[in-house]
Amino acid sequence: MSLPHPAAPVTLDAVELRVLHMPLVSPFTTSFGTETVREVIIVTAETADGRGWGEVVTQSEPSYSSEYTQGAWDVLSRFLAPALLAHRSFAPEEVAGILSPVVGHRMAKAGLELALVDAALRAQGRSFAPYLGAERDRVPSGVSVGIQRDPGALVDAVGGYLDEGYVRIKIKIKPGRDIDDTAAVREAFGGIPLQVDANSAYTLADADTLAGLDAFDLLLIEQPLQEDDLVHHATLAKRLRTPVCLDESIVSDKAAADALALGSAAIINIKAGRVGGYLEAVAIHDRALAAGIPVWCGGMLETGIGRAANAALAALPGFTLPGDISASARFYTRDIVTEPAVIEDGHVRVPTGPGLGVEIDAAALEEFTVHRERITR
Repeated sequence: MSLPHPAAPVTLDAVELRVLHMPLVSPFTTSFGTETVREVIIVTAETADGRGWGEVVTQSEPSYSSEYTQGAWDVLSRFLAPALLAHRSFAPEEVAGILSPVVGHRMAKAGLELALVDAALRAQGRSFAPYLGAERDRVPSGVSVGIQRDPGALVDAVGGYLDEGYVRIKIKIKPGRDIDDTAAVREAFGGIPLQVDANSAYTLADADTLAGLDAFDLLLIEQPLQEDDLVHHATLAKRLRTPVCLDESIVSDKAAADALALGSAAIINIKAGRVGGYLEAVAIHDRALAAGIPVWCGGMLETGIGRAANAALAALPGFTLPGDISASARFYTRDIVTEPAVIEDGHVRVPTGPGLGVEIDAAALEEFTVHRERITR
């Protein structure tokens, strides 16, 4: 893709990698398992003109994705960072091409690319949101609610988030925890904007169960089948009234094009880490906008770095559904930025400062760091 106003080239001197362990406010459970601590890689790009920050959204285990922390660390330190350091000077928009000889590892590439974009924009005094093409200064905030102990506990959790001002609720489902949970939330809260996320937990043999969700007037059902199963998603979509949204299946602009051609998705969840970076995310947005397909911005329990970038992305015109851009306090008692995201009238402000528009809380960064490495030429 090409942006109307590319960033200025940078001269890369070093890349610092950190693994952080950040305790979650409460356990977060999906069909993949339960997280109590968020393990995340923070990337610092050290350039001739200053620093930039990025975030690698892998998890500690290869459950949501084939990527995971130690694998991302290895490919970043052995291949990706050295490739950029060997080029030394380049425009941020060239990063994807420089890294293309390395197959896959999109989350690792995305975190590194974001750090370079942040550094370049900070040096120019430009903000990330207008660089991407954002048109809004705040974005509606939805919240993702993990699987709870029982439907009653789910209703209590959802009620708390509605009281905090979230404008859309997403609940996680899996076989045996779908119809009753959804019915309980709908009965308790009436016509609230509600959607469900299956995280690939079903097969086409479960079509009758999934069709049972049609009774609840949902915004969408997210990723019901396996990530590589575009054909069965197209078959399922014909059997449901509820729109099918794809998440894990959309790993690139090419995958988005395939899904739209097959009729596998009526809505797309865009996660920049999953697709290889925010520039690829914009390409998917542009494709969906041209096709009249709504998109929304998914979340990966990001720190304030990724949360700021997601808010900027979600401010593009094609993002017509509320995303998972919740307040930092939804997940963390302490973030690693000095001004964490907050909810204001159901919305999160899009940062306007240079680069990502957030500043790092150095003490918090040190507190959560469990491993670091600095890579030079």
